Amino acid sequence: MQYNEFAGVYTLLLTPFNEDLSIDYKTYEEYVSWQASFRPQHLFAVCGSSEMTRLSREERIKCASLAVKNSDGVPVFATGNLETEHDAEVEEIKALEQQGVAGLVFVTKGLCDRPQEQFEYLSSLAQCTGLPVILYEFPGLRPHLMDASVYGKLVETGRFHGIKDTTCLLDKIEEKIAVQGESNVLQANIPFLFDSWKAGARGVVATPTTCGADLFVKMWSEWVSGDESAAEKTYWQIINLDNAIDSGFNMSAKYLCRLRGIGFNPINREGATISPARMRSLKAYYDWAHYNGIL
Repeated sequence: MQYNEFAGVYTLLLTPFNEDLSIDYKTYEEYVSWQASFRPQHLFAVCGSSEMTRLSREERIKCASLAVKNSDGVPVFATGNLETEHDAEVEEIKALEQQGVAGLVFVTKGLCDRPQEQFEYLSSLAQCTGLPVILYEFPGLRPHLMDASVYGKLVETGRFHGIKDTTCLLDKIEEKIAVQGESNVLQANIPFLFDSWKAGARGVVATPTTCGADLFVKMWSEWVSGDESAAEKTYWQIINLDNAIDSGFNMSAKYLCRLRGIGFNPINREGATISPARMRSLKAYYDWAHYNGIL
């Protein structure tokens, strides 16, 4: 199978915070460089894992800018439609363009129960930029799951090159695959990751990429080379990573990044905490994975 430039691994970026909950930009730059060193097809700044709804517009734009600066040429995508007013959305889109992002991500914006309104909103917003757009079924703004028929219509406009599917249901994933055309259904659900690729999905945008991007790059390389058996074995390792960080994400991912040498504080703006027992569990997982050459 041939894949276009918008397929592959989209590595999500966490946001490190200082004790006073200001962004630790020094660690952020170090983290972006580390993520880029694994050579994913794309970096995804300003995402759900970044706690994007708890960042100000100025912080979102600065994070996108620093991601571009430290990406070592890996294309950076960033969410551009979190504001509530159209003019403010357009201003943010233009600001992100000026930072040099390679593409924009539009969330489905809680409009999935109003398909015609959603289609008109997204297709109109896409006319405000010349950059490629990827859609995101962001669970933070519900209802968030886009009907496949709406996705198909948006793809036909030629402005939308993929969607981060968060349905977590294989039949719903397959419905989008049936209408993806030249676009890319990108899987967020780890249990169905391998199955979705076999069904025709063309990449991944998932939470464990925040701390284990190297495994996803490895699996994708094996998959596109035609070595399905090797890709499946790497998928087994990814399942273990997903299970390790699933409880208490994104704090667990931040702590695993710390174990891997990036100076994250186990802090987020949602007020979550990570218990000593959880940290011990993650340390045991990391020691096992590191000993066996997995991470």
